[in-house]
Amino acid sequence: MAGKQTFTMIKPSTFSANHTGAILKMINEAGFTLKAMKITKLSAEQAGAFYEVHKERPFYADLVQFMSSGPIVAAVLEKENAVEDYRKLIGATNPANAAEGTIRKLFAINLQENAVHGSDSDENAIIESDFFFSKTERF
Repeated sequence: MAGKQTFTMIKPSTFSANHTGAILKMINEAGFTLKAMKITKLSAEQAGAFYEVHKERPFYADLVQFMSSGPIVAAVLEKENAVEDYRKLIGATNPANAAEGTIRKLFAINLQENAVHGSDSDENAIIESDFFFSKTERF
């Protein structure tokens, strides 16, 4: 459902710092409904495939290494205007530029370890959700 769903990942350093519950609470309080969620660990190959759009960028190898370094939480979220509203909730990619009270301002370590991933378009929300979840795993 384009427009009503988005995809997020709680990144390895944020998961290992035990911030998952606080982030899920913020997501819930912002009016999102969880449609699917799982804890998993990406292999380097899976992380590489997920972030393939960045393959030519200088940070790609470090990103793949980081994203395969420990467990993540993947989730599909639902709400009207989901992508835009979630992007507002998480804040700027660089936590130094993120607004006060956003997920990245509160929980990010740095630009790479910026707490969470959030889809940047309705199209990517579908692609990213499909990467992690079958249709029977969504409710």
